[in-house]
Amino acid sequence: MTAPAPIGFIGIGTMGLPMALNLVRAGTPLVAWNRSAERCRPLADAGATIALGAADVFAACETIILMLADEPSTDSVLGRGSPDFARRVGGRRVVAMGTMRPAYSRALADDIEQHSGRYVEAPVSGSRKPAEAGTLVGMLAGRDDDVAAMRPLLAPLCREIVDCGPVPNALRMKLAVNVFLITMVTGLAEAVHFAQHHGLDLTRFAAILDAGPMASEVSRIKLAKWVQQDFARQAAISDVLKNSRLVVEAAREAGVASPQMDNCAALYAETEALGLGDDDMIAVIRALEQRTQAARSMG
Repeated sequence: MTAPAPIGFIGIGTMGLPMALNLVRAGTPLVAWNRSAERCRPLADAGATIALGAADVFAACETIILMLADEPSTDSVLGRGSPDFARRVGGRRVVAMGTMRPAYSRALADDIEQHSGRYVEAPVSGSRKPAEAGTLVGMLAGRDDDVAAMRPLLAPLCREIVDCGPVPNALRMKLAVNVFLITMVTGLAEAVHFAQHHGLDLTRFAAILDAGPMASEVSRIKLAKWVQQDFARQAAISDVLKNSRLVVEAAREAGVASPQMDNCAALYAETEALGLGDDDMIAVIRALEQRTQAARSMG
C-alpha cells in the first residue's frame, strides 16, 4: 500500500500549532517549518518532520498549508517577486488559512496559477481553544476539485467546512463572520464595564446572561476570562485590531457603512496602544475604562 503523500505546514503560531498537531494526531504525515524553530518542538515530539527552511517544505510536498500572520510573511515564504516563486508554487497546491485582504488573495491566486500552481483559500472561524479541540469552522474557496481535496484533509481541524465559491469569497465570508464576532465581544465588554461601574455583582450578571437568549460559548468564555482576570490570549488584541481594519477597509471598498466596526477598530487600537496587544480581546475593556476616566476628568 502506497504511503500517503506528506503535507506541508508553515506557520506554527498560536493557531497554527494546535492545528498542525491535530493533523499529525489524525495520521497526516506532516513536514513543518516556522521562522522561530523552537515553536516546532511539540510537533517534532508528535512525529512531524521539521524542515530546515521554507524551501525544503515546498521541495518535499505537493500541498502546503500556510497559517501565517500577514501578507508580507506570505509573500516571503512563497518567494513572491523572486525567481524562487515559480520553483516553489509550480505544480503545488497552496492552501492559505490566514486572514488577509480579499484583493490580495485574489491577486495571489492569479500569480500562483500563472506559474502552474493551484490555490485554495481556507480561513477558519474560531480562536485557540477551538483550534486545540478541532472544532473550528472552515471556509473554502477555489476550484471545485481543489476544494473537494481539502475537505478530508482539513476535517481533523474543523467541526464544519463550508464551500464559499470562487476566490476570494472565503475571505469575504470570514470578514462577514468577524463583524458579528468582534462587535459581539466588544458589546459584552461594554456591558461588563457598565455593570461594574453601577456596582453590580458580576457573578449574578453572568448568571442572567448565561440563562438568556444572548448566551453563547463565546460570551461564557470571555466573561469568565474577565471575572478571573485571565488575559491569556485566545484571540489577541493585535490580531483583532488587524481583522477589524481588514473589515473596515473591505467595507470602504464596497461603499458599505460599518459604524460599529469603525468604533471597534478605534477601541482595539486604543487597547493596543496601552501595551496590551498580546492580551486576549476581552482586554478591550481597558480602552473603555480609559475613556470613562477621561470623560470624568473633564466633567
